[in-house]
Amino acid sequence: MESKNKLSCNTDDIITRMPRLDTVIMVETFIKEHNGDYKKTELFNSLPKKMMWGTFNVILAYLVENSKIGIDNSDHVIYIWNPQLAQRFMNNKRY
Repeated sequence: MESKNKLSCNTDDIITRMPRLDTVIMVETFIKEHNGDYKKTELFNSLPKKMMWGTFNVILAYLVENSKIGIDNSDHVIYIWNPQLAQRFMNNKRY
């Protein structure tokens, strides 16, 4: 049985507009600064720059697919990216 992730979906189905890079970075930075403080809708309403709901969902799906964020059991958005750990793996000579 396949597990269902709330944000895992075909991005072709939800793309209404392609987000600009500065918008993706703004959302990622906001999530990092407010780690675990907001649920998805609260996060959307608290962003410093307003955007369409579809654009927001595309950004969240992208961040989940790239292991930058996760959703905990109480539906709070959590920043999980660890650049130091990623750098250790990239520097590892064992392939």
